[in-house]
Amino acid sequence: MSRLLQGLAALAQEQGLSLFHLAELDGEAAAALEIAAVNPCVNAYSIAKVFTMTAVGLLCDRGLLGLEEKPVDILRGACPNGMDPRWRSITVEMAMTHRLGLPAGCLDIDAADARSFGQDYLHYLMKVPLEANPGDVFCYTDAAFYLLSRVVEQRAGRHLDDFLWREILYPLGFREAAFSRCPLGHAVGATGLYARASDIVKLGALYRDGGIWKGKRLLSINWVEMALARRFELTPVGIGSAFGKAGMCGQMLLVIPETGRVVCWQGYESRSCDRLIQFAAEYR
Repeated sequence: MSRLLQGLAALAQEQGLSLFHLAELDGEAAAALEIAAVNPCVNAYSIAKVFTMTAVGLLCDRGLLGLEEKPVDILRGACPNGMDPRWRSITVEMAMTHRLGLPAGCLDIDAADARSFGQDYLHYLMKVPLEANPGDVFCYTDAAFYLLSRVVEQRAGRHLDDFLWREILYPLGFREAAFSRCPLGHAVGATGLYARASDIVKLGALYRDGGIWKGKRLLSINWVEMALARRFELTPVGIGSAFGKAGMCGQMLLVIPETGRVVCWQGYESRSCDRLIQFAAEYR
């Protein structure tokens, strides 16, 4: 059993944190620990955004999508009438960096009754009044990544999750995973990824290793470097060169280049897990 996972489990217990899955990828050696009996696949919440971001990267690598393209052009015919004309200036990169001008909490199906958004989520988010000029202000919102899911679907010719299964999840050896979908059947993209912690760490390893998994290139080094430099969901955690993505209720994907470790934990926890991040990032 991994000593790091044992240490994290002990620290979580000491802090009274409600975690149930821990997983580690040290180089290519994987380890997992179940702290409490629970279903193997649970909601990773916003860690889903890293998967959607990766799908965007795949399309960019293949010349099928550009970050400066406009979602309203890509999704022509699916957009509602009566949109704010500023939508025509919004780019894919603005969605990637949460600079659409939408209010915080827009299309947050984890906090609001999803039925309140109606059947057509795209029409809903494009009719919400913009609170800032697109590109000017960072405001985190799930709507940005639902929009990206629809963009990926249009350019890939298949749903986001179908595309990811073929191009990323199956090559990485995921055992099972499921993505929440909107009432019209489109992957939400921003949240609602149900997967094992021991599989999620594999995506972190892909970014740790410059887009290569077990000798096979899945993402270009250019995309990996750009995604990290522009902070497309994987952001620094303030300890060395470690970076990662947190999700609601105590989810974490953490990549630690200094030691080659990738760590993931899952739980249902409203309190901060900063002590776990510090422990894992500084562990030698």
